[in-house]
Amino acid sequence: MATNAVGAAFAFLLLLLLPFSICRTVHPISDSHRSAASDLFAPTDGSFPSLEDAYEALRVFEILAIEKKPPVSTATCPKVLQNLGSYSPLKDLFYALKVNAILKCNVGGEVFKDIASRLKATVSDASTLLDIYYSIGSLVLIKDQDSNVDVLLADADGIFHSIKALSQSDGRWRYSSNNPESSTYAAGLALEALAGVISLASSEIDQTKVSIVKNDIVKLFDSIEKYDDGTFYFDEKFVGGPEHLGSLSTTASVVRGVTAFAAVTSGKINLPGDKILGLAKFFLGIGIPGDAKDFYNQVESLSFLESNRISIPLILSLPETVYSLTKKGQLKVRVNTVLGSAAPPLTVKLVQAFSTGAKDSAVIDSKELQYNEKSGFHFLDSIPKNVDILLHESDSEKVYATGGQIHVPIYVTGIIKVGNAEIAVLDSDLGSIETQKALDLAGNDAVSLSANHLQKLRLSFQLESPHGHVFKPHQAFLKLRHETKIEHIFLVGNTGKKFEIILDFLGLVEKLYYLSGRYDIELTVGDAVMENSFLRLLGHVELDLPEAPEKAARPPVPPVDPYSRYGPKAEITHLFRAPEKRPPQQLSLAFLGVTLLPFIGFLVGLLRLGVNLKNFPGSTVPATFAILFHLGIAAVLLLYVLFWLKLDLFTTLKTFGLLGAFLMFVGHRILSHLALTSAKVKSA
Repeated sequence: MATNAVGAAFAFLLLLLLPFSICRTVHPISDSHRSAASDLFAPTDGSFPSLEDAYEALRVFEILAIEKKPPVSTATCPKVLQNLGSYSPLKDLFYALKVNAILKCNVGGEVFKDIASRLKATVSDASTLLDIYYSIGSLVLIKDQDSNVDVLLADADGIFHSIKALSQSDGRWRYSSNNPESSTYAAGLALEALAGVISLASSEIDQTKVSIVKNDIVKLFDSIEKYDDGTFYFDEKFVGGPEHLGSLSTTASVVRGVTAFAAVTSGKINLPGDKILGLAKFFLGIGIPGDAKDFYNQVESLSFLESNRISIPLILSLPETVYSLTKKGQLKVRVNTVLGSAAPPLTVKLVQAFSTGAKDSAVIDSKELQYNEKSGFHFLDSIPKNVDILLHESDSEKVYATGGQIHVPIYVTGIIKVGNAEIAVLDSDLGSIETQKALDLAGNDAVSLSANHLQKLRLSFQLESPHGHVFKPHQAFLKLRHETKIEHIFLVGNTGKKFEIILDFLGLVEKLYYLSGRYDIELTVGDAVMENSFLRLLGHVELDLPEAPEKAARPPVPPVDPYSRYGPKAEITHLFRAPEKRPPQQLSLAFLGVTLLPFIGFLVGLLRLGVNLKNFPGSTVPATFAILFHLGIAAVLLLYVLFWLKLDLFTTLKTFGLLGAFLMFVGHRILSHLALTSAKVKSA
């Protein structure tokens, strides 16, 4: 690796005790999600299968701010009014209120009052967590949609206690007192229900109980799962539920519950910022889900993380990870929220920059990046190889999640200067230069050299980075190709600032198989960060080598050119036998006339003897079949003529098959008629 700023690097963010979290391996929500949402949540005939599906679609459209929404109010609002006006199940009522909160269907105040009174009675007698969850959630929705309806709970402490009684010591919850198994998904439902009880309480809930629930949340996060890249998620271990719940649904439930509980309580919930960041990485790392339910869970969970009171994760992204020193590119950094919104005012600094080959010596210390308000990027004009970026806290009431050390691979490229290139033939004994020529590796000039087995070939050149330092490429090879296509490759080494290779032909005669003749000289220099990597034909050298001894290794068979083996073959020219000499046209026509004489004689004989039509049928139907039969015979004769003139054998056979079937039918009918007539004459 070069000692200058050309090379591969790893930029990382070192965040120590700062209220920010930075994510680099994922990207925030973009227009790709919006396009996918329009396709994934497309209604069928203007409506959705259920109100739950309708709410999930409308909620996604709302979060992503999709302007072109499908017109579903006409088909969905009647379903909402039907569920609100009847004694629907709690779940249907819950989603009807959620849809109404978005579509604003014309629901009267009396309907809300009737529903609220029923829900209050239900929540007091509820024995399962799901009944309490749907009842409390529906009351909260009514409170938000009609402030004139009394939805406050007189016994909020008792309901709070009944929900808390279902909790377990590890932070998970049970679905009912009759079910001893605990569930992580149920914990999210319980926390969301507790948040609803706090917002509906007619008097303040005992803060001791609230603190206990906060401790339960901390315990719940102690059991969170983790990937090696810092991604955190919750997994459902309860298998007795109505359906299988994956990690995405379970994590989304916990995020909804925790953020809802934090929104209605005072004080802080002591959750590590790296876990909040890890949850954001989990949802964003999924990409674009192909399932509508997963898509909804992803987008809604990210919206809760973006506006929660605990800590807001931020995403750091680099639009480019390859920068050219030659083009004087800028190192650009963008900081966004998970939904792609602009981050709060930040000061972005390069804490330290160092070479991958010398990590102990810093190249840059504490350099602040400039901010461009129009583009939203923090940028650095002079690009180092390795970067530590530090975000300093701004004056903001919101708290942002604390992240750890994040590594960002950055590749800095440039055009390498090639100079002082020369090639020489040396005397093997004295080392004196017999022939020496300068090379322009940037041009197309070729040299012509000659040598024998007692001489040496030397090639040398220098490589400099844009900053004038020695550049060491990953690949530097010299190739000798004999006129028989046998190739020999040699590695070009470096001594200080110079790259040099010396080929001693006396020691290489066996490797060269004692093959004298012309050898093409080819130089290859390449590196991933070298913008002008090249493969250059330098010229050729005529080698005069001694004869091969009897036991010397024979040269390998030259490789078969794939193009000659699998490429297009030469065109094949077909030779046909010359046609035999034909007689003159007049003689052929005369012979044709002679062959027609018997037929003409036949016609003349018919005219002389007369035609016997006594047995020709007289009635209409038999006469018709007789005429068709004779026409069929004439058609067969015509087919013979056409076959002789233009038709091929297959066409003639197919046509003859059809005519033969026709002749069999009409011939059978006319012969039956003649046989019947003959029988009647004999009997008479």
